[in-house]
Amino acid sequence: MTVVAEWTGQHAITLRRALRLTHERFAEELGTAVRTVAKWSAEPTVVPTPEIQRALDTLLSRSSDDDRKRFALLVASAEPIPVGEVPIENLAALDRLDTDPGLRGALDWIDRLTGNASGSARRLVIGAMNAGPRRSGDRAAAVTREQVASALTGYYGTDGTHAPYRARTVTGPLQTSILTTTDWLDLAQPIGPDIDDLTLRPAAVAYPVELDARAAVARLAHVLRSDTQLVNGTLYRLTGYTADDGGLRGTVAPTEFVPYALTLDLMDGELTDAIARDDATTRGFLPLRDRYLPDLDRVLDVRSRLCVGGTLALTAIARPASRRRPADYVLLVQERSQRVLNANGRLAVVPKAFHGPLVDHAEDASIGSTLVREMEEELFGRTDVDSTLSHPVQADPFHPSRLSAPMAWLTQHPDAWHMECTGFGFNLVNGNYEFADLVVIHDDEWWARFAGRIEANWESSALRRYSSLDRNLLDTLAHSPGWSNEGLFALLQGFRRLADLGGRRVDLPDVDLEL
Repeated sequence: MTVVAEWTGQHAITLRRALRLTHERFAEELGTAVRTVAKWSAEPTVVPTPEIQRALDTLLSRSSDDDRKRFALLVASAEPIPVGEVPIENLAALDRLDTDPGLRGALDWIDRLTGNASGSARRLVIGAMNAGPRRSGDRAAAVTREQVASALTGYYGTDGTHAPYRARTVTGPLQTSILTTTDWLDLAQPIGPDIDDLTLRPAAVAYPVELDARAAVARLAHVLRSDTQLVNGTLYRLTGYTADDGGLRGTVAPTEFVPYALTLDLMDGELTDAIARDDATTRGFLPLRDRYLPDLDRVLDVRSRLCVGGTLALTAIARPASRRRPADYVLLVQERSQRVLNANGRLAVVPKAFHGPLVDHAEDASIGSTLVREMEEELFGRTDVDSTLSHPVQADPFHPSRLSAPMAWLTQHPDAWHMECTGFGFNLVNGNYEFADLVVIHDDEWWARFAGRIEANWESSALRRYSSLDRNLLDTLAHSPGWSNEGLFALLQGFRRLADLGGRRVDLPDVDLEL
């Protein structure tokens, strides 16, 4: 066992990291103040009092074998603690670096790709936190969806077949960053068992990973400052696709969230900063985009790059007539929380999620699997299927005995509802694939029974509902500047399809495509 002849602040903080304790819990174990522990971070050469020396000896001696081995490895690495490591008011952020599995995984991934010693990325993130934010603040926050879509259209142009999704209502034109083509729109493809044809092909062709370590470190510093969730879950990488009037088919392979979050996802912030500086369409001012997604050929060639993405659906629920209004559909819209990593603070349809497996990598490859999971999580309150909160521990989380009452009723009444894919495209913001979907519950008995059970989860800061008969309000909604690009894509495609299906329950805005 490692014996410390004389404890210093460096040794004490190393022990805290080995035990994976927060500053508060470490102080409690030693019987001292949190500020004392913080001082050791700020002054790593300081020698604690004899009483604290004995307390540290005791804490080390009663630690587990794994904890002592970890402590010995950290001591042997002689990893220096930067003076003034983190201001005391940011101790919670520093604790996350040591205790948050997602952040630890991200730091290890950076160190592996750069070939640096373990702990190098951690020191760089701490330095970036102390340096403060590098983004352009309020100017970048004021960048609109239309500006983003226009800048990306200028950067990429078109290839004669594919173009950014544009539509028009009576109020005027609407532009997005979703690259699509006429064959990928108005698919009306039913989603369900053995219908939506995405299949798992684990032996996919590998893609080169290019890392801008400085940009990745800045992203992690921002995650800490903003208290954003970062979970290194498993996602589906798209490796092949065909979408046309014959249906939707494709292949996927498993990958992880961190490689995406620290590479392609960084292009979003880079772009908004460039727009704020009026440099958005000038090559050379977008180095990450020039590297990861330089042209439409790279966007469309999913075999040669990392391409993750998601499924998002406009949900329409039949509601019986009342004294104040005729029978209609309730349409649900969410305001995304500031704590989510993607589209935070934006409007989006609900459910919205990255496409990835929960337990069964092969079976969960279908789009419908993600939609059902997200309905349970984002609308019906099941936290046990939220992979951002915990790892799944049930062999069959969607066994009838585990379903929420609203979802159990739907599975028992398959003719009462259905799901469709209404469109497909690639989001030029980050290269993600996007499946726009529509979930329709036709039987208004469901609303009478379960409307009170609908409740947004932590990913939403607010949930809005609209009547499918309120044409003018829905038109105004579509033109709200708060929409994410993919959210607006799913909303407009949902309007187009629901107008065909809804009969007298709908009076939706006319949406004309302008591809």
